[in-house]
Amino acid sequence: MSVRRASHAGSWYTADGRQLRAELDDWLRKADQDPESGPVPAGGARAIIGPHAGYRYCGANAAYAYRQIDPSRVRRVFVLGPSHHYSLGGCAVSSCAQYETPLYNLPIDPAINEELLATGEFEMMNVEQDEDEHSIEMHLSYIARIMEPRKGQFTVVPVLVGSLSHEKQIKYGRIFARYLADPSNVFVISSDFCHWGQRFRYQHYDDKCGDIWQSIKALDYAGMNIIETLDHDAFTAYLKKYGNTICGRNPIGVLLGTIAAMRSGSNGVRMGLRFLNYDQSSKCKTMRDSSVSYAAAAFTIGSS
Repeated sequence: MSVRRASHAGSWYTADGRQLRAELDDWLRKADQDPESGPVPAGGARAIIGPHAGYRYCGANAAYAYRQIDPSRVRRVFVLGPSHHYSLGGCAVSSCAQYETPLYNLPIDPAINEELLATGEFEMMNVEQDEDEHSIEMHLSYIARIMEPRKGQFTVVPVLVGSLSHEKQIKYGRIFARYLADPSNVFVISSDFCHWGQRFRYQHYDDKCGDIWQSIKALDYAGMNIIETLDHDAFTAYLKKYGNTICGRNPIGVLLGTIAAMRSGSNGVRMGLRFLNYDQSSKCKTMRDSSVSYAAAAFTIGSS
């Protein structure tokens, strides 16, 4: 069993632990002071959605999601990230024992890995596949920082999510439902939103919305509003209609499938998901421009 290197440190984000901690703390403080960010719910978020681009682009946005986590209750952090390089028709867990970050190493939960593998629905990444992927790694430093008061008392469960049909998202949702129902677990769903431009082969533009960047925002908000309703079928229909290049659409679909499985067996439990912040890497005004969108959200569970 090996340690997965922080393979994107030094390029996608700083490898200097002291500098990284200062950057994360600054983003978290600014998000906390923003009146639009809303209060942290009692008991904290049970799941968050956050971006996975370079921190200079999305570090501030991700803070809005991470400030919603209450580390005092968390013993385990699931991280569901989309597979960008590895052809995968299901989900995969890590073969490593620890994940390196510039702050400190995060121990992977071997017992949960075994439970997931025992379902027959998961495979195992090798170290090369693990280190090539950035969608999970870009959340690890934030997890390390927000969970630092409980360093040595929590584990992580990284899950690489492949290209899944709606039915497969439901299947994995049923597997994850018992873990999301446990208040000592928190789920991190890794996703950027619209990738717009020729280089992404996606240039949807509704000129009734104004400039291109405003059309992109309207498109993303339409998807975000559907996600907030927790309607898995509607989200799948939205993606089919618009083809929005939300790279974490499969992890988001698994989250919605998980919530649906929980709701079917719940009684008197209030669930809600709310987007807290939205940003774009640049404001596209011509068809030669390009941008990536970022959004932060928190899912909560409470007695009604």
